[in-house]
Amino acid sequence: MLKDSFGRVHDYLRISLTDVCNFRCRYCMPDEDTQFMPAAQLMQADEIELIAARFVQMGVKKIRLTGGEPLVRKDAEDIIMRLSKYPVELTITTNGTAIKTAIPVLKKAGIQSINISLDSLNKENFFLITKRPLFEKVWNNIQLLLDEGFHVKVNTVVMRGVNDHEILDFIEWTKTQPVHVRFIEFMPFDGNRWTDKKVFSYREILAVAESGYSFLRMQDAINETAKKYKPYNHQGSFAIISTMSAPFCSNCNRMRLTADGKMKNCLFSKGEVDILSALRNGEDIVPLIKQCVTDKAAALGGQFEGDYEKIDAAKIKNRSMINIGG
Repeated sequence: MLKDSFGRVHDYLRISLTDVCNFRCRYCMPDEDTQFMPAAQLMQADEIELIAARFVQMGVKKIRLTGGEPLVRKDAEDIIMRLSKYPVELTITTNGTAIKTAIPVLKKAGIQSINISLDSLNKENFFLITKRPLFEKVWNNIQLLLDEGFHVKVNTVVMRGVNDHEILDFIEWTKTQPVHVRFIEFMPFDGNRWTDKKVFSYREILAVAESGYSFLRMQDAINETAKKYKPYNHQGSFAIISTMSAPFCSNCNRMRLTADGKMKNCLFSKGEVDILSALRNGEDIVPLIKQCVTDKAAALGGQFEGDYEKIDAAKIKNRSMINIGG
């Protein structure tokens, strides 16, 4: 069991397969000319499996594969099948562009729930956010996933003046299809030009939702990050991830591996532990993993707390979102 100094048990591991993405979303990637890691610097398929096995031995029950865009990696399907043999809930977060050809492997691996990043239901606005004219492809692939019986969660980063006017459109979508939209507050990362003025908060999102719909507050699962709501007579639901205005650090159970094998005990942690180099040097990585969890700060990587409107983003030391993994 992996337990930190605050008694929080950590049993959820997010593994980034690559920092490469075919989108250029403003909140994730600093600029169009981002330099990606060389292949030799990334964890290889057998290394990912070995590291994941150690985490499973220490109590990890859920693994999520992320990127960048994880499915642009050529051996992504091999990695999925390698990890599917372990007794964990295996899931994936993707932008949806390459999901169609991966469906047979996802089914074979027993993956039932998929998170799709989608920040706009308008193709023009989608292009402004992602800088790629691929809305129809993502939309059609979501429809295919629904037809194939997958549980589809839609991750939507809400940014003031960018897509906050689409909140009701997303909730309306849940009326006719069993999609589960998760509105995410805009978070600060290296190079993403975050300011508190761009944050559309949990309370603001909820107020917009209440202006158009009646809904019930759903029961949250243990370690849940999203506050979930069920609109009356809707097939789907919506939720709000309130990292900035109402953090949920007290029951966090998450750990992260970047694509180059660095372990982060928090999305906002300054420190990283080089698991991959230790593995390649023949060292026992278990003590490193345990120490990284033990060193976890009480909240938000120990970098900020309280009123997000008072945060100086320039003082936060972290990678860009794409370098960390979604």
